[in-house]
Amino acid sequence: MPEALESYLGYYIYFWIGDGAEPVHVHVAKKQQPDATKFWITTESVELARDTGSVDSKDMKRILRYLRRNRQQIIARWLSRFGSANVKR
Repeated sequence: MPEALESYLGYYIYFWIGDGAEPVHVHVAKKQQPDATKFWITTESVELARDTGSVDSKDMKRILRYLRRNRQQIIARWLSRFGSANVKR
């Protein structure tokens, strides 16, 4: 089951309840779906992990910029939900 963190530009930014065993990441799509575009939250930035086409190419840079600006808040929400946060280097 997905847990929505917020929305931006009409996209949901969320993680799945079962994601806690993986490094910190978010899924982004217009609707909450299992094949959403995935972004790793790293120690210094945000990286595209898997582009499934759920984010329009014209919005990709803006989404990345938004996620980078809100990196610390995403990590804090992950910690709150899962109790620990393994952040990729």
